[in-house]
Amino acid sequence: MPLRIELKPNERLIVGPCAIRNGPRRAVFIVETDHKVLRESEIVREAEADTPAKRICVALQRAYLVDDPFDAETQFMTLANAVMAAAPSTTPYVAAIYERLSAGDPYRALKAARDLVAFEERLLDCQPAA
Repeated sequence: MPLRIELKPNERLIVGPCAIRNGPRRAVFIVETDHKVLRESEIVREAEADTPAKRICVALQRAYLVDDPFDAETQFMTLANAVMAAAPSTTPYVAAIYERLSAGDPYRALKAARDLVAFEERLLDCQPAA
């Protein structure tokens, strides 16, 4: 089934190994073949990955986009174990991500990681300033 994507002006899109940036006006694209697609709103850039949950998102993006996700999935496991050790309350979120990843659905794992990022933000908001 084709995927219809509407891009805002200057919005980025990753289709397979290609990064695309829209021009100054809205545009509509139809992806007719089965390719991996990430919209700019779904992308966490490495430079912006300033928390453990965001670094997990970067690893999951790699696992989704590359042909051989072994290294990215290994990085996810390392990061996830560290996050759960530091904050055991994150375990259900990490388990949901792992469940989707082990089922062979890295895109849904990446989507589930958004819940982890939101939870982490709530945890960090409760922390007293140092």
